[in-house]
Amino acid sequence: MPKQKYSDLEDIKIIYESVKKIGYKKTSEKFNEHISLLERIVRRYEENKEVKEMKVIIIAAGPSTRLRPLTEYKPKCLLEIEGKSILERTMDVFRQNGIDDFAIVRGYQKDKIDLPNISYYDNEDYYNNNILESLFYAEEAMKNGFIFTYSDILYSNNVVKKLMDSPYDFSFIVDTEWRKRYEGRTKHPTDEAELAIVEGGKIIHLSKFYNPDRGYGEFIGLGKFSKRGAEILMRNYNRAKYNKTCKFEGRFHDAITMQKAYLTDMLEELIFRGYSMYSVDIKGEWVEMDTDEDYEYAQQLIRDGKI
Repeated sequence: MPKQKYSDLEDIKIIYESVKKIGYKKTSEKFNEHISLLERIVRRYEENKEVKEMKVIIIAAGPSTRLRPLTEYKPKCLLEIEGKSILERTMDVFRQNGIDDFAIVRGYQKDKIDLPNISYYDNEDYYNNNILESLFYAEEAMKNGFIFTYSDILYSNNVVKKLMDSPYDFSFIVDTEWRKRYEGRTKHPTDEAELAIVEGGKIIHLSKFYNPDRGYGEFIGLGKFSKRGAEILMRNYNRAKYNKTCKFEGRFHDAITMQKAYLTDMLEELIFRGYSMYSVDIKGEWVEMDTDEDYEYAQQLIRDGKI
């Protein structure tokens, strides 16, 4: 009898469900090992399938004043490197990993961002809002879990793959070699880094205001919320913003108001509420573009094939 070829993991799942009905007690130890192996394969497949069905929310609302005059008439994400915009490069690296569903939060010069087959959410109050508020303009895109990214960073294929492979409800990319990025960087001091303090793989604090000497790594502005993680995020955000008994009227962690909060302030709130945030560690393999100096450096990295 010819061997059956199984070309899709869905077929493996069917085999697993059929074999499982036999029951562990009636089979040999070796057979049980095979069942366990199939179980692990199916679990990883289901996790990977969930990730590939997530939207990628790209936060691109800010005016990028530090990059003027380059951003005088266009959003930062439309600046080009080697003939391709930052935004297109961001989308390309996700497509290389099987993800092709994007939502973009626009604000400054919003009409310039007009790529086809994209969901758009417009933050008309972008001058007064910060990253957290911008993200929640795309709240309806979060419901099945989502990946988020700042629009002024680029990273390697490997960074996205590591994020996708993380099994946790809350996963965030942290660069443990972050200090190297600030060497010779005169226009972006280390005290502007969003630093993570990590113990046993868990982020226990995340802030722009920690002593750099204490920082385990820098949160780069890229992360993933599972469906459960997204539900927890939305529930706690809306509780903090709208619930009369506990909404934040003044400061919200490091922010002077919730409207001015960074995403890191919301993550600090979740940590305070007892949820575990996990660090996905990298060593370099990314760049941000906050100043003209950064932009020139990013162009060099692209030309050298390092990102």
